[in-house]
Amino acid sequence: MIEYPIIQLKKGKDAAVVRRHPWVFSGAIQNVSGNPSDGDVVEIQAVNGKFLALGHWQEGGSISVRVFEFDAFTEINEAFWIEKLHSAYQLRQLLDLTNNAATNAYRLVHGEGDGLPGLIIDIYKNTAVLQAHSIGMHRERLVIAAALSSIFEGKLLAIYDKSSESLPSEYAKTIDNGYLLGQASATAVSENGNLFQVNWETGQKTGFFLDQRNNRALVAQYAKGKRVLNSFCYSGGFSVYALQAGAAWVDSVDASAKAIDWTTQNVALNLPEATNHAAHTSDVLKFLQQNTEPYEVMILDPPAYAKHLNAKHNAVQGYKRLNMLGIKNLKKGGILFTFSCSQVIDRELFYHTIVSAALESGRSARVLHHLSQPPDHPVSMFHPEGNYLKGLVLQVE
Repeated sequence: MIEYPIIQLKKGKDAAVVRRHPWVFSGAIQNVSGNPSDGDVVEIQAVNGKFLALGHWQEGGSISVRVFEFDAFTEINEAFWIEKLHSAYQLRQLLDLTNNAATNAYRLVHGEGDGLPGLIIDIYKNTAVLQAHSIGMHRERLVIAAALSSIFEGKLLAIYDKSSESLPSEYAKTIDNGYLLGQASATAVSENGNLFQVNWETGQKTGFFLDQRNNRALVAQYAKGKRVLNSFCYSGGFSVYALQAGAAWVDSVDASAKAIDWTTQNVALNLPEATNHAAHTSDVLKFLQQNTEPYEVMILDPPAYAKHLNAKHNAVQGYKRLNMLGIKNLKKGGILFTFSCSQVIDRELFYHTIVSAALESGRSARVLHHLSQPPDHPVSMFHPEGNYLKGLVLQVE
């Protein structure tokens, strides 16, 4: 067996790892031996020397180790990564995503939910986009790329590494985004039969927000004949679904001119003759403040207002202010889709924040749906933080 550097935890600080939580925080560490470098595999031990887990070491942040294995007898080699990735692939097969003509864009690896903390892999038709959020996972990128090629049996034409934006700045300075296999340009993917142009090189995250797939389909159920607002529209996902479902009018709003260009392209890709859509480069709050004609369906899907606990209070106030304005801009009986993707804002806090917004707006509302991410973004039962996407569908009176 390979001997790894040892991270010994303080007395009483091993409970989370024993319960298979995949994060070890810096404050829980008693002693470090073996002089690990960032990205090295380390062994986590209890204060009495008992083996607890294996993970990737990374200094400088609050999370010092990201755990990917709890079995003391597992060797971390190429076969290990192939097995992990194959397990993730099998789940997507079960979800009917790996050979689906109507939907050929999906998440293959969702970090902790697939036992691979620090790793995201999204599939766009025949291109895989890898994004490492830990130095350890980035150092394994060539092994991971080789494993993907093997699992997909030659069906992948390109593998793109887009990790420089998601890794610590000092390490990120030493790397460049680029292709690990082949070469590909932006491509049109299909999602429930709707087409979307995805550019993983210049787009946000890996290029497209795959986590809203099921929620976009739900918007379609409410949009027929309705006046719809898609705010923070990015590349127009909700807008395309609403238009395809027969919406009377759709306004798409985003502060990014690039996002508005993508939205316009995606609407044209699906409905080249559409005359019932307008795209606006505008701050969403200002747009709502200046709006004079209320909507029947509204989507509020802002970027994460809080990425750290110390921003939690301001985030709550931001969600509350946004949703108050949204509710005031809805017709009586109108439908509000409202979301938070901030991990530090849990489901209960988000719910109560929207309750406060409804109270202060002076409107009654009832909950029709509680929304989350789709099953190709699975959540480990031992890592509830992975349940990051929260949504409510309200009918506002």
